[in-house]
Amino acid sequence: MSHPVDVHVGKRLKQIRTLRRMSQTDVAKKLSLSFQQIQKYEIGSNRVAASRLFELSRILDVPTSYFFEGIDEADVSVHNDSGLDIVNALAAIEDDKIKSRIVTFIEDVSGLTVARRAS
Repeated sequence: MSHPVDVHVGKRLKQIRTLRRMSQTDVAKKLSLSFQQIQKYEIGSNRVAASRLFELSRILDVPTSYFFEGIDEADVSVHNDSGLDIVNALAAIEDDKIKSRIVTFIEDVSGLTVARRAS
């Protein structure tokens, strides 16, 4: 299970990346990483090292403290989030066709649609 701080940092990364109108691929190229690694950072399944966080702050033009803003004691207490478990499990599936079918199933059950871009 991901640590709540890693999840918070990942959400902040995704937020500022989106505000800067950069794709995961754009950020990944600047760091010499794959876009999948940025995905894992954003969902909190992989921790962002301090040096990488520093690089991200430069690329996204924010102070490193930006990634920790809004965090409080309630956020860092370990809790069970089944939604996060589903996201982590989905991210671990390598077959894109299977992953897409699962997302479609979840959308059908929930009544929500996840915005997808054609690759």
